[in-house]
Amino acid sequence: MSDDAIQSVLQQMRILAGQAAGPRGRDEPAGQAGFETLLERSLAEVNARQQRASALAEAYEQGSEQVSLTEVMIAMQKSSIAFQATLQVRNKLLAAYQEIMSMQI
Repeated sequence: MSDDAIQSVLQQMRILAGQAAGPRGRDEPAGQAGFETLLERSLAEVNARQQRASALAEAYEQGSEQVSLTEVMIAMQKSSIAFQATLQVRNKLLAAYQEIMSMQI
């Protein structure tokens, strides 16, 4: 996956999270994470996995003896799976949002 595609998906998910959160209510208990916060954390984790995989791959390509091919491949697979899961969550959120918007009141 290219960095542009990843950033595009992350941006779309941030927009959806912002729309789903709506105006900030005062009845949310203090210390309890909202949907937007949880979504931001998960996006940050996916981004961190992507960056770690890229850094490991670059270190391996430069001939670092501290990084094995196995380690690089596992990090890349974890990164890919996390991204695919995030993409599926985005697709489900988008479908739910579109369904709600098409409901008649």
